[in-house]
Amino acid sequence: MAAGRTEGRHDHATGLDERRPVDALKVLADGQKAAAAVVDAALGDIAAASRLAADALSSGGRLVYAGAGSSGLMAMADALELPGTYGISRDRIVILLAGGAASLEDLAGGYEDDRALALTDAAATDIGPGDCVIAVSASGSTPYVLEIAAYAKGEGARLVAMANNPGAALFAGADVSILLQTPSEVISGSTRMGAGTAQKIAFNLFSTLVGIHLGHVHDGHMVNLKADNIKLKGRACRIVSDISGVGLDEAERLLTRSEGSVKAAVLLAAGAKDAGAAQAVLDRSGQSLRRALKALG
Repeated sequence: MAAGRTEGRHDHATGLDERRPVDALKVLADGQKAAAAVVDAALGDIAAASRLAADALSSGGRLVYAGAGSSGLMAMADALELPGTYGISRDRIVILLAGGAASLEDLAGGYEDDRALALTDAAATDIGPGDCVIAVSASGSTPYVLEIAAYAKGEGARLVAMANNPGAALFAGADVSILLQTPSEVISGSTRMGAGTAQKIAFNLFSTLVGIHLGHVHDGHMVNLKADNIKLKGRACRIVSDISGVGLDEAERLLTRSEGSVKAAVLLAAGAKDAGAAQAVLDRSGQSLRRALKALG
């Protein structure tokens, strides 16, 4: 079996275990920086993927993240953050991690080869034409991920494929292919490092742009956050205060009137009659706070 670039040997790996700790760390850190740098070449594809995902959510569909091993953990981390950061309903985000909960205790490699498990997981998820599937694999050849990708395409879902090897099998049939062509790993084959770093950055960019497309970002503020703890309630107050210019006490009062909705609280500060009126303006504005503020003005 031919080895892909993710299995290659790094030029500076020889004698790594004999170097001073700080020198070894310098080689490792340089590897991480080199991996991060490749994301720039994929920005156009990440933008296209974000548009597909936002369109799916806007139309009532779901985002389905599929992965195995370290790549699956990168996908899961992105998926789990979306409800809290951008207020996207939990039932609109699906995570298919090879092995499921068992992989969170023991990230055993056998699950990633299980095509039957992939078909079972995909069928149970009921992937359909309105969904957008984001399938990730460092090698681009992981059987579990390939099987879910093929199932998704067969059911008419949109498919975004992310891999670190050019010409990856995962790219076949994808609506958008995100190639993160990371250099060989300093620790050969340890794709939790360079490949995982590039994936994490790409996922961060992808989901943030999804939030922007959905109208959940305003001047760098997460205006659709789910304020379900003390820290986030304080953040919500500061966001309302910063955007509307009211004091923190007034921001807190407006958030109470809006039942915790940052967008509605800002619109109340801008003159909306009540929370219902604020929500109606938001609905007419496609949930964009900027457009809603212009409509009120």
